[in-house]
Amino acid sequence: MAFLDYEVLRLIWWTLLGVLLIGFAVMDGFDLGVGALLPFIARGDVERRLVINAIAPTWEGNQAWFILSGGAIFAAWPLLYAISFSGFYLAMFLVLAALILRPVAFKYRSKSNDPKWRARWDWALFIGGFVPTLVFGVAVGNVLQGAPFRIDTDLRATYEGSLLGLFTPFTLVCGLLSVAMLVLHGSAWLAVKIEHGPVHCRARAIGTGAAVASLVLFAIGWGFVASGNGYVAQGVVDPFGPSNPTRLTTVVEQGAWLRNYARYPWMIVAPVLGFGGTALALAGILFRREAAALVGSSLGAAGIISTVGLSMFPYILPSSIDAHSSLTVWNASSSASTLVLMLVVTLVLLPIILVYTAWAYRVMFGRVTTAQVIANVDLY
Repeated sequence: MAFLDYEVLRLIWWTLLGVLLIGFAVMDGFDLGVGALLPFIARGDVERRLVINAIAPTWEGNQAWFILSGGAIFAAWPLLYAISFSGFYLAMFLVLAALILRPVAFKYRSKSNDPKWRARWDWALFIGGFVPTLVFGVAVGNVLQGAPFRIDTDLRATYEGSLLGLFTPFTLVCGLLSVAMLVLHGSAWLAVKIEHGPVHCRARAIGTGAAVASLVLFAIGWGFVASGNGYVAQGVVDPFGPSNPTRLTTVVEQGAWLRNYARYPWMIVAPVLGFGGTALALAGILFRREAAALVGSSLGAAGIISTVGLSMFPYILPSSIDAHSSLTVWNASSSASTLVLMLVVTLVLLPIILVYTAWAYRVMFGRVTTAQVIANVDLY
């Protein structure tokens, strides 16, 4: 791949990271959304088993997108991985602890017929869906407004924030948007995956509210981004330069995140897709077009996530206490040889994952019914 220069390699990996994050939101997002819905959408053990078995065959494979995203950050953006995973350590601990509850709950819920036993594991599934969804959104909000870290001349990073400091009005809006977005996605999945009946009707009702909340919260978040501070590089930015954040001069300016849309008008496709996809999901739910609702919720999630990445480009983690320490696509990547090697591995393995995933969904195609749940004791 000698024809790929360092600039192109960095852009490819920035794009791949966005694709993996969108893949995680779309593929594992409905699992998280269904988990967050479980205690409220299903009444009685049979209905809860119906909901659980709508995601039980696929949730574990879908979670691979989360692992792939973390691996991509580690391989392509080691400074981003080191600062974000260490600085947001307690937040990441909450996410991982909540995610660990999911497989345990899936495996242990059916080990006893005691209603109290099963109710506890149902709440564990709720925690495993709600907490990661909220924290992921809060983390994205902190990336947009900047994280409190600095890098010295020896490239040693120091994080000066706290867990409670991650929660600000803007980041909470982002967290609630994440919850609403994935609850909508989970509702759309249930509308497609389970039989028509009481749970199906509740899924449509909650999905309607989640779609409206997503539209409102996305508009509020967009207002914050438009009127709040952003980061902009001064002087000449060298896309071929070494990965050294201290070589870049960054300043904080109001509304700076909107400059990319003036420079590259095509980027407006991302927020339009965010609003349009969510509106399509809402229309699909209201007019009982279930496949359209699922497609819309997927497109809405892709648009919302893309809006963040495109608005910030080329920044991937700005610093709120020392703007000159901010990380960009150009100054925080791995070496060119590492990016080439990982790109070859990705080009080989990612199509295999996609083909296998498509095959698995094809095999397990069809609605889950109450009769199946009652008749088959081996189901969760």
